[in-house]
Amino acid sequence: MSAPAATPEPPYYAVVFTSVLGEDTAGYGDMAARMVELASRQDGFLGVESARENLGITVSYWRDLASIRAWRDHLDHAEARRLGRERWYRTYALRICRVERDYGPALPARDRVPTDT
Repeated sequence: MSAPAATPEPPYYAVVFTSVLGEDTAGYGDMAARMVELASRQDGFLGVESARENLGITVSYWRDLASIRAWRDHLDHAEARRLGRERWYRTYALRICRVERDYGPALPARDRVPTDT
């Protein structure tokens, strides 16, 4: 079992990728693992969380929008996206969000109390 990503004090950014796989998944698992490994070496990368059953959700965390753009433009990532569109995904959605607040026992302790839950 993995733990939630240990992100820094907000603000930072989350890229939420939600997908449904099609019938042809040959090579998908290897490529997904390769992309996580490669993303983790990019400047501005903060962490990743992923779950897949029928619906796959991967959330990667980034320092800023420039880091997200650099990852989007990385040649190996561009190739993985192309294969995903043409071969692996029946459908997908990508959302980029600015994280304003985070809290919970799995995150670094911070001297603040949330105002709501």
